[in-house]
Amino acid sequence: MTLSHLFAVRSSWLLRSSLGLALAGLLAGCAGPNVQDYAQQQPTMDLREYFNGPLTAHGIFTDRSGRVVKRFTVQMTGRWEGDNGTLDEHFLYSDGTTQRRVWRLRHLGGGRYVGTADDVVGEALGEAAGNAFHWKYTLALLVDGSVWNVALDDWMYRMDARTLLNRSTMRKFGLHLGEVTLVMSKTSQE
Repeated sequence: MTLSHLFAVRSSWLLRSSLGLALAGLLAGCAGPNVQDYAQQQPTMDLREYFNGPLTAHGIFTDRSGRVVKRFTVQMTGRWEGDNGTLDEHFLYSDGTTQRRVWRLRHLGGGRYVGTADDVVGEALGEAAGNAFHWKYTLALLVDGSVWNVALDDWMYRMDARTLLNRSTMRKFGLHLGEVTLVMSKTSQE
């Protein structure tokens, strides 16, 4: 083996190794946060406690460029019997349209939850730790007369006894479509 051949083999190996490390770093950077990162944060996010009774939310949907496409309000009522709950949501959009979604929720223990709704494909699976709740699901979304199955990556952060911030990213075929941002408030039951 000549010196130039050995140098070419070594350079090729270094290039492949560097590309492999760069790709691994890129993928690790895309991993995002883990719900356990928030385990020490307060107040504690217990869906059975927070989503129990009346709530009001105000939100926006932004497209992939960050432009606000729709504003909306949501009137919600949560009810729990042991580890089984429902969350009845009534949406009013800025264009005057309305929508209703009824979540059927189940606490699995250890901060884990599963949820279903008529426009959710399969099950939503989630986990709470500290003040955060994270779940992922596929939503059957009506877009211009067609149904799109859109992947949602949904994060909720409890801010205090009454307030919760919710941020969801929406993707189809791995492409970023937009985001939903909500501020939820527990409504006084007086």
